[in-house]
Amino acid sequence: MSECLFCCLKGEIIYENTHMRIVYDQYPVNEGHMLIISKRHVSTFFELTSEEKVAIDDALRFGKRHLDSTYQPTGYNIGVNVGEDAGQTIFHMHVHLIPRYKKDTPQPKGGVRGVIPDKQAY
Repeated sequence: MSECLFCCLKGEIIYENTHMRIVYDQYPVNEGHMLIISKRHVSTFFELTSEEKVAIDDALRFGKRHLDSTYQPTGYNIGVNVGEDAGQTIFHMHVHLIPRYKKDTPQPKGGVRGVIPDKQAY
């Protein structure tokens, strides 16, 4: 997998456990945007083992504590893109932990529903 961007991870690793690593996203949506990346090369969340899913939860908890103390966000989005039609561009499983801040968007209502803009308001 030498051609996989996440298998050849560059940059500072903020945290790691047996199955996951955390790095800051190189193209952040907001200040502090993190990626939780599986150490094992699998394309999607649905290929993970139960142990790897538990490791994601541990990484998310660490990431939140780190972001709370470093950036003091007022909210979070957690997201996984699975497949090209869902916006996945790097086919190595990763979870986005995106800190949110008051007034970072004019209308946050609907949250992740905003991936299809016409469906965000309800």
